[in-house]
Amino acid sequence: PDPALKAQLLHESAMTEVSKGISPRDLGKAVDGHLAHADEQFAKGQYAPASVALYRALSLHFHRVLHIDQLSSPLAKDAEGFVAPLQKSPAYRAVARPHGRKTPPKSSPSDRPLRLLVTTSTNANFLQHILARYEDHPGVELRFLDLAAHKPFKKIAWAAPQMLEDRLSGGASEYQDDVERLMRPHLDWADTVFVDWSVGPAAMLTTIDPGDTRIVVRLHSYEAFTRWPHMTDFSRVDDLVFVAPHVKDLVTSLVPQLREASAPRMHILDNAMELEGFRRPKSADARFNLGLVGISQVAKDPRWAVDVLNRVREQDDRYRLLLVGNEMNPKTSKATADYLTQLRRELKPLEESGAVVRLGATDDVPAALTDIGVILSSSVREGCHVGLMEGAASAAVPVVRDWPFYAGKPHSARTLYPEGWVVDSPEEAAQRILDVTATEESWREACEQASAHAVGTWDWSVVQKRFDDLFLG
Repeated sequence: PDPALKAQLLHESAMTEVSKGISPRDLGKAVDGHLAHADEQFAKGQYAPASVALYRALSLHFHRVLHIDQLSSPLAKDAEGFVAPLQKSPAYRAVARPHGRKTPPKSSPSDRPLRLLVTTSTNANFLQHILARYEDHPGVELRFLDLAAHKPFKKIAWAAPQMLEDRLSGGASEYQDDVERLMRPHLDWADTVFVDWSVGPAAMLTTIDPGDTRIVVRLHSYEAFTRWPHMTDFSRVDDLVFVAPHVKDLVTSLVPQLREASAPRMHILDNAMELEGFRRPKSADARFNLGLVGISQVAKDPRWAVDVLNRVREQDDRYRLLLVGNEMNPKTSKATADYLTQLRRELKPLEESGAVVRLGATDDVPAALTDIGVILSSSVREGCHVGLMEGAASAAVPVVRDWPFYAGKPHSARTLYPEGWVVDSPEEAAQRILDVTATEESWREACEQASAHAVGTWDWSVVQKRFDDLFLG
């Protein structure tokens, strides 16, 4: 049969199941169909149709319904096995081939400030303190570029099919000319470029040789479950920053280029968080308030927190659960909508009785945390759970689910946080809460220990020195 037609039919069948919020039974066949079509076109030198077929293969293989809008993911079970079919494809291997750079990055200047370009596309959530530090740093001249704020840049930053066509054609496409024209002036100005989030902009920037400019990319956690790291030429990245060891382990198992000699230097750097300001007085009543900060994604699994609440309330009905943040958007996917329906059903009687209080979104998280005495991390996966760390800094007792995506692996929640914070089950979580909050004295002692650890380990006053080392040497 015609490879294009076969791929199309398999794709439609798979997407029917995806639209229902479930992982397709024949996902492998559908992806293989697209790869076969891509390989056929690539062999003929038909790079445009080959790129479209490869784009569809990657988009299906890394569809958010499979990895992000579920409580599990094939990547959690067998990351290397999941990407193995891709690596059999000549078209995919052509895209993943490292091109390197003609000249190494130049040394930091000794006679003037370092020219640092920080760039992202829309999401600057984790850049606030970094930008503030280097804006006022005598050794740095800073520029910030939000690619999404400029239409020409936004167009090239997320143009996945064009990126793939450029790689398949060996750089002979018009796309590379566009990237060169738009990005070269910035590369010529900067000594160092810091790209936050290893998504479209990182893939875009690495389609061209950066010259003698140093390229630093930060990968959080979300990116690991997307196609973007597979479309990025990491041989043109000098330093790759991860927010946690378990994320580094996952991504290096997924992307063969990161295991080769051309791989960038790799670093683990905590997010920039000013935690000292979270230390505020808590009333005695906060001892009975469990808190969950951030409930907008299925991966946060707030139903686990509800299970814990129900268990502690069996012993003492003074316990409540405070939910901070917007709820998840049912329009994201059918899988998200299904989860939200179940969550709302479980919350309804608890809200009516006052056992659950939704605080909604807030611009003042430190104030919201003054009423929370126990901070939960109920997630199935995290990079580093900022809401949990902020809660611990505020002097709330941390109770962390051993995130199932990483549980039992060399690095996990258990290796990221102190012994005693992490629990295996809702039963164990409930028991930790009951034990620690048994008296106000025991609760306040645990609160102070948590706050001291959080501020002493993750506060920006500590972490900024490691960013200085990264950028300034």
